[in-house]
Amino acid sequence: MQCNIDQRGRVARIVTGGLTALIGAGLLAASRTGALPSWAVWAGLGCLAGGGFAIFEGVKGWCVMRAMGFKTPM
Repeated sequence: MQCNIDQRGRVARIVTGGLTALIGAGLLAASRTGALPSWAVWAGLGCLAGGGFAIFEGVKGWCVMRAMGFKTPM
């Protein structure tokens, strides 16, 4: 896992991942109170997993899409 993104891409992934994880936590909390249907639990878990992976990419400076050969705009 070599560093394949610059500082701008790292910051973007950390911020996006944090917001996504925050949304996931909100979905889980709201579904726990019964305010949302049961599918919101799965959506919340998916957001937490995706957000956590984006934060991991930002911290490590590695992008899975770039590692597979795709060109990303950042």
